[in-house]
Amino acid sequence: MFPPGTIEAFGLYLVRTSALVLGSPILGGGAGFAGYKIALIGGISILMFTVSGSPLDGAVQPVQYGLFVLREVMIGISLAFVLQLVVLAVRVSSEMIGHEMGFAMASEVDPVQGFRTPLITHLYETLFFLGVLAVNGHHWLLRALAESYERAPIASIHFEENLPGFVLKLFTQLFAAGLTFAAPILVMLTLVSAMIGLLSRAVPQLNILEIGFTLRITAGLGAMLLFVPAIAPAMNGLLEMLMDGLAAGLDALGT
Repeated sequence: MFPPGTIEAFGLYLVRTSALVLGSPILGGGAGFAGYKIALIGGISILMFTVSGSPLDGAVQPVQYGLFVLREVMIGISLAFVLQLVVLAVRVSSEMIGHEMGFAMASEVDPVQGFRTPLITHLYETLFFLGVLAVNGHHWLLRALAESYERAPIASIHFEENLPGFVLKLFTQLFAAGLTFAAPILVMLTLVSAMIGLLSRAVPQLNILEIGFTLRITAGLGAMLLFVPAIAPAMNGLLEMLMDGLAAGLDALGT
């Protein structure tokens, strides 16, 4: 038999982990195999509870336990939301690149998510997730979840007054950091557009429309290939910023 309060405590661990996994774009967001997600949630919850879990102290009333569950859902969703912000910034930057390259109308159906994704956006998301795996970003995510139980333990209800302002600040920082993935390529494509404009003025006989498409696509793909080695260092900096922001936010939720 388990000590009193063990099942209730593990249930709170299970709720926070479920909210994170189901909302995270890295672990299990969107469509996917239900069995895989259930096994992942159960495995992570057991691991976290084994490392840092302890039974709840004293008897917990149903209403009080319901508030604890609601808080765990909010914390798990908040962690997943921060990760979604990073992916959203990458998507926005890649859509800007695709528009400048002339691929605004080019899209493909994502068989996992079930909706159409712009071509360059899909390529950039693939590079982003590969970069996350290359720098062990999934380990960072598990570390963030483990620290969340230390900084914001279960069975407590506490919120700082400046929490909304902190969330807004973290949003702007992560979104700006995500846009840095596209900055060098956008600068190069802007220079190509300026060069095409000068050519149209200097040599009106040229078919600028045809040359412009070729130059933009070539320059865009070349710039993407050129800056691929910079993805890993950028991912490291982004994950460090993410961990610092999550630590500060979890301190605001802690006791």
